[in-house]
Amino acid sequence: MEVVITIMLVIGAAGLLVQAVVGLGFFVSCIWEKERRASVFAGLQFLGMSAFLIVYLLLMWIGFFRTGLGLAILISGYVLAVSAAIVLLRRSAPNLQALQGTRGLIAGEVKRQDERTHVFARNRSLRPGSEQFAAFYREHPEYEEYDARRREAGGPLGHFGTIDSPHEGPNVAATLASGAIPMYLGTPEKVKPEPHFLMKGKRVNLTPEEATERIKGYVQNRGADLVGITELNPLWVYSHRGEIFYENWEDWGREIKVEHKYAVVFAMEMSFDMVGTGPHTPTAIESMGNYAKGAYIATQLASFIANLGHSAAASHFRHYEALMVPLAVDAGLGELGRLGYLVTKELGPRVRLGVVTTDLPLIPDKPVDIGVQDFCRICKKCAVCCPSNSIPVEKNQTVVNGLRRWKLNDETCFEYWGKIGTDCNVCMRVCPWSHARTFPHRIILELITRNKSARRIFSIMDDIFYGKRPKVKAIPKWARFKPGKPVWEH
Repeated sequence: MEVVITIMLVIGAAGLLVQAVVGLGFFVSCIWEKERRASVFAGLQFLGMSAFLIVYLLLMWIGFFRTGLGLAILISGYVLAVSAAIVLLRRSAPNLQALQGTRGLIAGEVKRQDERTHVFARNRSLRPGSEQFAAFYREHPEYEEYDARRREAGGPLGHFGTIDSPHEGPNVAATLASGAIPMYLGTPEKVKPEPHFLMKGKRVNLTPEEATERIKGYVQNRGADLVGITELNPLWVYSHRGEIFYENWEDWGREIKVEHKYAVVFAMEMSFDMVGTGPHTPTAIESMGNYAKGAYIATQLASFIANLGHSAAASHFRHYEALMVPLAVDAGLGELGRLGYLVTKELGPRVRLGVVTTDLPLIPDKPVDIGVQDFCRICKKCAVCCPSNSIPVEKNQTVVNGLRRWKLNDETCFEYWGKIGTDCNVCMRVCPWSHARTFPHRIILELITRNKSARRIFSIMDDIFYGKRPKVKAIPKWARFKPGKPVWEH
């Protein structure tokens, strides 16, 4: 019996020590994240864990746990710890809908989206007085008054960087510099490339397995953080062309045909520090920089596939033929979140996406269940913090265009962008999945991806440690509005 008690005491001490070390790691992580509120709570938590460990060791040293009362407390502690472990560590039943990808979200007839009706295409491409302008509003009078008011207010993005006026100049300049890359790489000959003259008339024979390995490796080598492959569902291809960037107005309204069988989908991480500044101008630098990176990767991949002797088309910031998020869901990169973005296990919603469609035979990946839909039902932080109230706060999803989802109000979201002159990113900033992937956050992530109880517990803890309305993070020195001036809240 004495040996058993000794073993129990040693295991208990080791467990409390590990707990304290994890608490210390979380405290250090919060300091590194520059989260003042979280650092205070994490510090108090670590002190409590340390005090508990010290008291336990003192009681163990004086022999308290070898008394009747002490042994009863020790056994009770074990029962409590084992029960908590069972509750938090067991794998909950899988979300079978998530494992079907977008097919699990379909609850009725889904119609392909016409790019002409997209809020960006209406306000960025259509020119007042043009033939296309008149034709569109004859067919869609429901948008005319709304769009007219937006144009009077200053256009699709208002006065760029308004939120940080009068110090926005350098950040606007940096954003526009990054934006030049997708414009250059969005020309027809780059998004649908011909093979290099050295490869014309040739076809490199690869098995689907070999092609998949090479394609994924190439994409990651070019700078993507995540990559997946899916068979292209025609529902996620735009029905008609609506965005015009190179005066190719003969393309406006042209039917987009589904020419390819596969889609290679990749994601690039958005900087934790830069996203943390949303809705201020540094987050727009990061967004445009990632769009530029996506264009760089997508056009190179399309050219690579063309040189192998197959057809390919790059979809990026200046040439979309398909909807990015549904394809990413089907390619197993993550799940659709309440905020309307893809939420990945590795990086949360802090990603931008690129796609290349092709007829090159590949091996598709499978959709994943990482607990996002269940977590989003519990956590409503993005909806609560949305400055334009564009994200639905209701617990359950609704059916829109035959799809079960939380439907973002893209009109009011876009209107807010116009007022502040950035792409906001507040929802991305406050999402609990957006935390830096430090060791403690990785532990939490593993728990919430596999367990429903952990999702509820850590959703509450996120509110406690980071606040229900997390504050804007400190802006990196090089992107501050004015040297020496404090960051201000919008």
